[in-house]
Amino acid sequence: LVRREVSLKALDGGEPQPIGGSRFKSIWTLANGLPQEAAKELSKEIRDSGLKAKAQVQGEQLRVQGKKRDDLQAVITMLRELDFRLPLQFNNFRE
Repeated sequence: LVRREVSLKALDGGEPQPIGGSRFKSIWTLANGLPQEAAKELSKEIRDSGLKAKAQVQGEQLRVQGKKRDDLQAVITMLRELDFRLPLQFNNFRE
């Protein structure tokens, strides 16, 4: 996963279960998309930051809109500094 640059925050689960002798097994799942609760939490952080940007939840994504490129860059910087419990990806940045 590290070689493919997958964030370890995307892993979920992993409770070790004994399977016999001194061996253990754990099942891990990869997070896909952004859960509703996490998206609402992030949009609240954006609203509380005072930046001139609007955030809306679209399925498993959070869409952020703003008039100025600087506002969008400020939102990205703020979210990166937040160190959220899930890995965040930023795409379709306005040119």
